[in-house]
Amino acid sequence: MTVKEQAIASPCTRRCCLDSQDICVGCYRSLDDILAWGSENDEGKQAILDKAQYRKVESFQQRK
Repeated sequence: MTVKEQAIASPCTRRCCLDSQDICVGCYRSLDDILAWGSENDEGKQAILDKAQYRKVESFQQRK
C-alpha cells in the first residue's frame, strides 16, 4: 500500500449544501472544516471526521 492510499480520503458526498449553521448536509463538516481540509495532516483530518460524525449522530437524534 502506498502512502497516498493510506491518506485519509475526503468525506465529500458531492451533496454540498450548507444549512443555517454552515454545516454541509452531505458530509456534516462545517464550512471552516471544508476549507481547512486540504492543509490538514491526517491527525487534523481525523479530528474533522470525528466532529462530522458527532454532528451526523446529533442530527439524526434530533429528528426522532
